[in-house]
Amino acid sequence: MNAPVQTIAPLVRATPVRTGFAIADDGTRLYWRAVGQGPPIVCCNGVGVSIFFWKYIVEHYCRTHTVVLWDYRAHGRSDRPSDITNADLSIPRHARDLEAVLDAAGVTSALLMGHSMGVQVVLEFHRNHADRVLGLVPLLGTAGRALETFYDFPGAPKYFRAAARFIDSLGDRSHYVIRPLMESPLAWWVARKASLVDPLYCRKEDLLPYMRHLASLDMRVFLHTVLLTQEHDAWDTLAGIRVPTLVIAAERDTFTPMWLSRKMVKAIPGAEFLILADGSHAALIEQPDTIHHRIDRFLIERGVFPA
Repeated sequence: MNAPVQTIAPLVRATPVRTGFAIADDGTRLYWRAVGQGPPIVCCNGVGVSIFFWKYIVEHYCRTHTVVLWDYRAHGRSDRPSDITNADLSIPRHARDLEAVLDAAGVTSALLMGHSMGVQVVLEFHRNHADRVLGLVPLLGTAGRALETFYDFPGAPKYFRAAARFIDSLGDRSHYVIRPLMESPLAWWVARKASLVDPLYCRKEDLLPYMRHLASLDMRVFLHTVLLTQEHDAWDTLAGIRVPTLVIAAERDTFTPMWLSRKMVKAIPGAEFLILADGSHAALIEQPDTIHHRIDRFLIERGVFPA
C-alpha cells in the first residue's frame, strides 16, 4: 500500500532540495531528502513516523545547514518487505540503513539527531561509526530496552507481544480495522486525553500527518518494530561517547520518562541537558522555538562543526 505524500513546512525560497533512494546492503530502497546547504544535520525518526515530524527543524536550519531526512524501511516512501512478520526491523538494521543513506546523500560526517526510537538508532550508529559522528542530539528517547519503561510500566512488553500476536493473526485484514480509527476524529481526542500530546502546545494540523502515516503503515510493521526496540541495548556504549552531546527530555513524556534522559546525561561524559517544561513525547512539534534556541547555543559553544 502506498504511503501518503509527506510534506514539510514551506521552505525559504531557493533553498536547495535533493531527494533520492539509498540502496541498503540487502537491496531495500530507502527514501531520503536533503534540504539546504552547509554542515550536515541528519534526523532519525521515531517508530511509525516519517519525515514530517522534523518540519520545524528543517524550517529553522535549512538556511545554514543541510538537513537530511529519511524513512526507515517499511515507512513512508521506503520499500516494504514482502514478508512482514519475518522482516528484519531491528535497531542494528536501521543503523546499517543509515550508513547507506549517508553514503547516498554524500555525507561523510554529521550531527545526528534522533527522536524516540531514533535515539537508539543514532547511538547504535555511533557504536559502529564514531568517526562519522560530529555530535549527538538525542530527543525524547532512551538508550535501549524501550518497552520496559513505557509509561513506567515494566509489564508493557508482555502486552505489546500479545497485541502483535493478535494483529499477526489478522494478517492484511488488520489494516481495515486500524486505518478507519487513525483517520477518524477519535484519534485526536484519544491523543489528547491519554497525554500523548500536550493539548495546549500541540496543534492538530501538526499531528494529523502522523495519524495519516500511521493509517497507511501496516500495523504489523509498527508492532514488530516496537518490540525490537526492547531487544536493543546501547547503555553500555554511553561512557565511551567523546563527541558533544545534548540530551533533550520532556517533563510529561509518558513514552520515555524523563528519568531515562537524566540517566543518559550522567553516563555520557560532558553531556548537556535540556528539560522541556510541560512537554510530551511530541515536544519536537510542540516547543520548536525552545529546542532551536538551545541547539543553536550548543552548536556554537561546543564547536560541533569544524570552522
